[in-house]
Amino acid sequence: SANKRYLAFISEIDDPSAGRKLLHQVTEPKELHGRTYKGFNFFAMNDQQLCEIIIRGEYAINGLRNKDLRHHLRNFTPGQISRRLKNLRVHGLVKRVGRTYKYYLTEIGRRVIVTALKLKELFIVPQLANPAIV
Repeated sequence: SANKRYLAFISEIDDPSAGRKLLHQVTEPKELHGRTYKGFNFFAMNDQQLCEIIIRGEYAINGLRNKDLRHHLRNFTPGQISRRLKNLRVHGLVKRVGRTYKYYLTEIGRRVIVTALKLKELFIVPQLANPAIV
């Protein structure tokens, strides 16, 4: 009887280990073919700006290209944007369509980016805007 209650209690606890693993996968540096690709910092302005661009609905249908990012990220060279796209690919946030220059958000990429932007807009910014909360 006590064991059944304990098992029922344990089964109701959410296991955040999958979320932690995913967060670690996206935020930690990765090495591929001797090159290191930095992890994403969703509080850094460059990473936030990139996330806000690639999550736009217009790219969900037609895909995203280097040229599309250049239109929004005018301070970056085409080479820098290529490196950012490679970084997104290495971390599993976007996938490249074979024999094209188009990229699409992966399911993991969509989940991570939406969560990061929600956290910022719905929790962090309102908390920082309220001077009464310390």
